[in-house]
Amino acid sequence: MASPLTDLNPKLLWKHFAKILTIPHCSGSEKALGDYVLSVAASVGLPAKRDRVGNVLVGKPATSGREGAVGAILQGHLDMVCEKNSDKVHDFCKDPIQAEIKGEWVYAQGTTLGADNGIGLAACLAVMEDKTLIHGPLEFLFTVEEETGLDGANKIQKGFLNGKMLLNLDSEDEGTFTIGCAGGADSTLVLPLERKKTASKNLYKLHVHGFRGGHSGLDINQGRGNAIKLLARMLGQAQAVAKFEVVSIEGGSKHNAIPREAVAMLACPPVQVRTMTIALKKAFDKIKVEYKSVEPGAAYALEAGAGKDFALTQECQRAVIDFLLAIPHGVIAMHPEIAGLTETSTNLAIVKTGKAAFEVLCSSRSSVASALEATRDIIKSVCALAGARAELKDGYPGWMPDLGSTLLKKLKEIYAKTFAKEAEIVAVHAGLECGIIGEKFPGMEMISFGPTMRNPHSPEEHVHIGSVEKFWKFLTTALDGLSS
Repeated sequence: MASPLTDLNPKLLWKHFAKILTIPHCSGSEKALGDYVLSVAASVGLPAKRDRVGNVLVGKPATSGREGAVGAILQGHLDMVCEKNSDKVHDFCKDPIQAEIKGEWVYAQGTTLGADNGIGLAACLAVMEDKTLIHGPLEFLFTVEEETGLDGANKIQKGFLNGKMLLNLDSEDEGTFTIGCAGGADSTLVLPLERKKTASKNLYKLHVHGFRGGHSGLDINQGRGNAIKLLARMLGQAQAVAKFEVVSIEGGSKHNAIPREAVAMLACPPVQVRTMTIALKKAFDKIKVEYKSVEPGAAYALEAGAGKDFALTQECQRAVIDFLLAIPHGVIAMHPEIAGLTETSTNLAIVKTGKAAFEVLCSSRSSVASALEATRDIIKSVCALAGARAELKDGYPGWMPDLGSTLLKKLKEIYAKTFAKEAEIVAVHAGLECGIIGEKFPGMEMISFGPTMRNPHSPEEHVHIGSVEKFWKFLTTALDGLSS
């Protein structure tokens, strides 16, 4: 069946994006998409190579007369965040993303779309293939595992790149140039568990769902609900009046996505079911009122469940719930000089219950290295109070803005001349590969830009069709202008 995207403009870009949607490319499984990039390069006779971790680099010679221009690198990442609604039947390992057009936007059907960073990749492939464009020497860098910690960029070897200007095509507001980003790091928290054979055979599944989720950096300041935190809140309030036993708590799936769903398996004696049910409803009713403007789809369900009959001891149960309630989540500080920019935040991202340990993954970000360290110290202190172990993983650097950049000056001029208005200059509270690449290749000038998209990392992700056309016009005009 023909894709609804192939009639959109620019046709070459949308052709490649439609193809990308048919190729599985969750983080860690990017090989097939890397193979596609290599096949496109081979089809137009361009030299290409793949490094030991899977990053792909393609070269394209300058247009005649532009050979002396400074080399430019167009860069994007091969992986996508694979999230779906719980009622959506979809296997990201084999099923294509089903795209649909709604008005001026392209959505997926119940899953993430992968416009982050599929549109940027499609633009690179279109530039590779388009022989009518005017440009200097070009390189196209396609990195792996960006969404799980910028791993591909982290493992680029010296000498892999030659260009001196990097155009990162991974931003999400057309007409905006990103010139700085936050650094970040993950923390794994492990709380030992004590179990006992449950006194009740009546098992129940408490499912909190319908939350919007979103990008744990870009959307963290939107006041959206964290399903894990709110599930813990419901359990904490219910256990004050009802006797039940927690068997397990699970929630979240990606370190860089705000959790949309969480599930607790509970054991409850028949005489306590009504009390527990009423208490859970009262707790959720309060949540609905608090989040009514930002989480209209928030819901929960309590239904019969099945599973193991070994529950947490009451003391351990209280410790787990208190632990989740105490772990910080959300904005820690706003930037004191840049209005609207989150400076420091942390995301309680994933929880898993094992037989003997309860594991929590937190993802923290800051544009100030010392503030990131302080936030992780808070998390470590909560662990110490709870008797948990904190494993603080190495992070990635931020990208310091350079307002005096020659590349920035040129691109501002090109944008103003092309669209008769000024581009907006921003820094973002998200991880971009520019920080790592800039650290590995000192002196490289960098800018990030892209089309307009909303709600990346969630099934609400969508990209604006008209902005993709403007993005392409600016990119191709900029390649000409930067090489003249």
